[in-house]
Amino acid sequence: MKTIRKKRFWASCFCFMAAFFLLITFQVIVELGKSEQLTTKNSVSQNDASKEDEFQKYPSLFFKKPKPDHNTEKKFNEDRYPILLWWSPLTGESGRRAQCGLDACFFTINRTYQHNPMTKAFLFYGTDFSIDNLPLPRADYHDWALFHEESPKNNYKLFQAPAITLFNHTATFSRHSHLPLTTQYLESIEALKSLKYTVSLPKKNSLRKRLAPLAYIQSDCDPPSDRDSYVKELMAHIEIDSYGACLHNRDLPEHLQNPASMDSDSFHKILAQYKFVLAFENAVCEDYITEKLWRPLKLGVVPIYYGSPTIQDWLPSNKSAILITEFSHPKDLAQYIKALDADDKEYVAYLEWKLKGDISNKQLLAVIKERTWGVQDIMKDNYIDAFECMVCTRVWENIRRQAKGMLPRRWKAEANHLSCPRPQAFAFSPLSVQRTVLQEVWRSSFDQSKREAHALQQLVERNRNFTALEFWTLVFRE
Repeated sequence: MKTIRKKRFWASCFCFMAAFFLLITFQVIVELGKSEQLTTKNSVSQNDASKEDEFQKYPSLFFKKPKPDHNTEKKFNEDRYPILLWWSPLTGESGRRAQCGLDACFFTINRTYQHNPMTKAFLFYGTDFSIDNLPLPRADYHDWALFHEESPKNNYKLFQAPAITLFNHTATFSRHSHLPLTTQYLESIEALKSLKYTVSLPKKNSLRKRLAPLAYIQSDCDPPSDRDSYVKELMAHIEIDSYGACLHNRDLPEHLQNPASMDSDSFHKILAQYKFVLAFENAVCEDYITEKLWRPLKLGVVPIYYGSPTIQDWLPSNKSAILITEFSHPKDLAQYIKALDADDKEYVAYLEWKLKGDISNKQLLAVIKERTWGVQDIMKDNYIDAFECMVCTRVWENIRRQAKGMLPRRWKAEANHLSCPRPQAFAFSPLSVQRTVLQEVWRSSFDQSKREAHALQQLVERNRNFTALEFWTLVFRE
């Protein structure tokens, strides 16, 4: 009897264990299924993160929105859409069909399309433009388009006439380019008028007990504009709080010491407490205007500006910024700032436009209203989208012209689409000329860029591939 009970007991255990094993197996299968789905999602997320890292190099792409494509055909038809090849892999996209109004083009970074008969244009990003491996030979129907919104110090040779005129289409900070990006750092007129960060004058006067009248925030030291030399001399005549690495004398709170915090509310609130901010560009070029000007204007702080010689064409009013070019010496500027600091009525005159919401610059108003792209605006294309569509639309215009038996239209960049003068150093007296090594490098680089631009022009017009050795031999032979 005991033997039978034992057998029953072990049989029951076996059945229980079998059922338990089946249950566990079923759960494992379910979890594996979930895991596979999660892995797929993670893979997509990682791809998105990788793309986001790429976009961090070019911040404007964060605001890129998909363009509607009303064509139901899913597969790219090489015989139907003109191909625009990003020779500089700015967008990082292997292939994308985009709709530009009624026209559609295929954009890609895949260089295997170089010799495809439907490839009509090559797109270049100025900072990454290199003489190595250009798309040569260049067919008559191959347009070259240049997108370059950055400082000349990134690629000086493109700022010389022989180089810039190699391109057919341009999008640069110059108002003269085919797609002007002069206001690229200003999101809207409303942002200029906003009083969100504006600190009242009584509070600013009170804060002067612990703050200097002037703030300077730069970590790119000794650029072509030689701004640090000017500020160093100015510091001898007036107190300046310098938060960046350049001429540093005051610390930001620890959580704001990362350069990425420059667009944070916390940083804006600190800067808004000052009466004046030194807004010095890293290069002096016509229409090269960055956030250094727009930021203090948006915060209700008076910018003391040095940079674009044409800045008065872009200021919100005739009395909204102080230009250092109007003073013969930093000492004179310091005396003027001290006078404004002590005279509330004269100081407020520089903020009256903002307090009243009155922007009198008709050109600025018109440019912001008429531009085809937006800044941090999901309802509009960003300026890279606009650049791509400008080239796409022009390519289609020539396709239609040729279909009618007409000659294609030829666009060509002009020298003023991207030009800057030779970098100059400040000299306040014969004894004060102390050129840094970097300053000498900027001038030498600019001078050599002229030879590089001439060599590039000759080799491209020869219309066959060339080596780096050929290029540099030609540069130093001239």
